[in-house]
Amino acid sequence: MAVTSWAASTAFAVGDIRRASVTQNSGLVFKCTTAGTSASSEPAWPTDIGSTVTDGTAEWTAISSVYADLSGLALNAIIELFELHYDNTLHGSTDILRFHAGSNANVTGDIQWAGNFYVRLPIQAEGFEYTNTGSLPRPTLSVANLSGAISALLLGVNQATSGNDLTGAKVKRIRTLKKFLDGESTADPYATFPVEEWFVDRKSSETRDVVTFELASKFDLDNKQLPNRQVVANICQWEYRSSECSYAGTDFFDLKDDPADTAAEDKCGKRLSSCKKRFGETGELPFGSFPGAGLLS
Repeated sequence: MAVTSWAASTAFAVGDIRRASVTQNSGLVFKCTTAGTSASSEPAWPTDIGSTVTDGTAEWTAISSVYADLSGLALNAIIELFELHYDNTLHGSTDILRFHAGSNANVTGDIQWAGNFYVRLPIQAEGFEYTNTGSLPRPTLSVANLSGAISALLLGVNQATSGNDLTGAKVKRIRTLKKFLDGESTADPYATFPVEEWFVDRKSSETRDVVTFELASKFDLDNKQLPNRQVVANICQWEYRSSECSYAGTDFFDLKDDPADTAAEDKCGKRLSSCKKRFGETGELPFGSFPGAGLLS
């Protein structure tokens, strides 16, 4: 049975189960563990099983929307769905392609779930398991290319960005149970395992028979640096007189922090002392660097 959405200013009894009013990727629903009346605005729902949140005079505990079904004697088939989200900047489109392998249930055609159709395709998805080795998984997604459909799709994408091959496209891996698919008596578009989000890191191979993509977590993409700014001690990284710098005064200084006569001579030395010249020795400084990084204990 589908879980009802949370409602404001409503009395709830212990054991009532509600879902967030906005779709979440956590796959959680919330069980009332302290009876009471909900607040006038929706709480910030927790994202971990067992975590609690106070809502007016009621209290909710996060539970999985599917785990209870997995512990039953008559197990229901786990359905694995995929969504490929184009990036308009990279691929010239915001299209979403939805598909499934159809190998983990007696499904011979397309699947409808949450109002969307997922096309059955010959797919092999592997490598999603997390380990304790310290490195993030890099799954692979192999899609049949017998009709050349995937190669044609790549040609279209490469017209927007040469040689892109779907790099940067977001891949959602959604797992639910067959009993929750549209058309079933227990259909529920909110009953899922935690939804996984990956990104196409590269096309690892392409033949007439199959195209294989290597996926990566958003934290494990090549040529990405975290944090985006380098941690340096005494070189301001803001553009002078930009919104980050925020200086708009008429006192001018040169690169050596000496007074200047004209705006043409006004140059920031990018030092903490340069900032103090403009905002004062005791003023709040929007210094775009990390002076403490150079301190030694």
